[in-house]
Amino acid sequence: MYRSHTCGELRLSDANKQVTLAGWVQTVRKFGAITFVDLRDRYGITQLLFGEELNTALESQPLGREFVLQATGLVTERTSKNANLPTGDIELTVQSFQILNRSVLPPFTIQDDTDGGDDLRMKYRFLDLRRNAVKKNLELRYAVNRAARNYLHENNFMDIETPFLIKSTPEGARDFVVPSRMNPGQFYALPQSPQTFKQLLMVSGYDRYYQIVKCFRDEDLRADRQPEFTQIDCEMAFVEQEDILNMFEGLVKRIFKDVRNIDYTEKVARMSWEEAMWTFGNDKPDIRFGMQLANLKFPAHSFASRAAQLKETAIGAGETGFAVFDNAETVLAIAVPGCSEYTRKQTDELTEWVKRPQIGMQGLVYIKCNADGTYKSSVDKFFNEEKLKQIADKTGAKPGDLVLILAGKEERTRKATSELRLEMGKRLGLRREDEFKLLWVLDFPLFEYAEEDNRWVARHHPFTSPKPDQIDVMIGNNPEIGNADKYLEHPYSNIKANAYDMVLNGNEIGGGSIRIYQRELQEKMFAALGMTPEEALHKFGFLLGAFEYGAPPHGGIAFGFDRLCAILGGSESIRDFIAFPKNNSGRDMMLDAPSTIDDKQFDELQIRLNLK
Repeated sequence: MYRSHTCGELRLSDANKQVTLAGWVQTVRKFGAITFVDLRDRYGITQLLFGEELNTALESQPLGREFVLQATGLVTERTSKNANLPTGDIELTVQSFQILNRSVLPPFTIQDDTDGGDDLRMKYRFLDLRRNAVKKNLELRYAVNRAARNYLHENNFMDIETPFLIKSTPEGARDFVVPSRMNPGQFYALPQSPQTFKQLLMVSGYDRYYQIVKCFRDEDLRADRQPEFTQIDCEMAFVEQEDILNMFEGLVKRIFKDVRNIDYTEKVARMSWEEAMWTFGNDKPDIRFGMQLANLKFPAHSFASRAAQLKETAIGAGETGFAVFDNAETVLAIAVPGCSEYTRKQTDELTEWVKRPQIGMQGLVYIKCNADGTYKSSVDKFFNEEKLKQIADKTGAKPGDLVLILAGKEERTRKATSELRLEMGKRLGLRREDEFKLLWVLDFPLFEYAEEDNRWVARHHPFTSPKPDQIDVMIGNNPEIGNADKYLEHPYSNIKANAYDMVLNGNEIGGGSIRIYQRELQEKMFAALGMTPEEALHKFGFLLGAFEYGAPPHGGIAFGFDRLCAILGGSESIRDFIAFPKNNSGRDMMLDAPSTIDDKQFDELQIRLNLK
């Protein structure tokens, strides 16, 4: 027996027990004829006391950091207690010990305030995982996993595995492909999600399915992306949208309770996609704070239905004499609470912030709503005080607030104003990590324009159903939206998807839809995306065929498991909650992967490498 107890479980009630501990040496502290050693394992730290006799033995076989040590002795009360440790009232007076394995000097200190940089810790990830900070992240990840599984099991969901080696059907992100040795010249793809398989399981009669599953996308990386990531993937048959929303509100609330002991008793707020874009400038708004966007000028065509309802503008579009506003597609503003006392240096810094390439604006206009009821602006020569007040009132500004205004192309200005709102919320401490606000965003457009491809594509995926009252529009028309030049002139332009996203603190944590389950409608959707009937059969013939065998109405959702863990853990990076992550170049620094393969493997695969 290597150990009778762990390094985190002994307490004062265990005094005078003889126990055996095993773990890694955290620190060694010599005080004359005695030595103290902090012994660490997954469960905690216990202080070991080596008396005079064993201290002599340590001279012949000295201990070093990260040595694997076994120690047997008596649990005794510490004379100098450590209130910061659960085991801080006791220590183990060592009677015998054995060095189970030695360690070379680690490349960085194995403690919370480590001296190791990101690249070094990624290279030695197996050592980084010993640190308490990383261990807590993985414990939280496991707790989220356990809570999700318990809830889904209690609600009759069945965990069913689906294949990792599938057919490549490029839609959205790029596939990772795998050559087949037994089928020369042919390739598998790693799944971007189990989408078609879970729909087939609905056809098979497994009406409540889930997986906590790996997915793969070959796309550019950032803090919240990895080439391989994990989803809580779920599907239900014989359901409408309301059934899905209620079921998975329950799932997230259960995770909050089990993992963070948070009773999220309020009904999750709901908002249409159009309202989110108008009010917050993006489709995953952070509703922990206000500072909503005000449209000071008629916006661009993509929001024409809302624009038609506006009776007047705050700035008198086209009449100001201020070319920046007059020539802009849109002018957007936010009222920042309590910041009218900002100095010229502070407003200049904000101007430089919006000019950064990531934001892409030419400049920033501000209005100070002074406490005495007067107004001061960076464009005073173009607007009198009455006009400044009119603009400030449009934003809902109060005395003491600072109005920030951006103008330009609609999409860029909207995105920039949204980012500015989030930045000001962060600076003012309104985006607290210990506050959680959930939101459903509904009624997305079924299609969106892909700038890079210069064509219209499915906003979610091509298996998403239109809203029930718009299905006849899809069935009755068959234009190819893939090559449409003008969005508003297209028959499908106003069709809403029967889709929904769950947003947590400004992050999309889950998304799904009610699916298409009739062959005719699915074929119409493929045709709308520019697929020929032959192409649709080649890529998705198995699904179209399955729909002819009694496919039930069904829908589902997938949660970004890594992202949910990161938010609950107060981190901006999902990498912190993955045991062995890739870096921002998609490389595994520890394994040095991806790597080359030898010529024999190329020969077996009948592949010739042609690097350009």
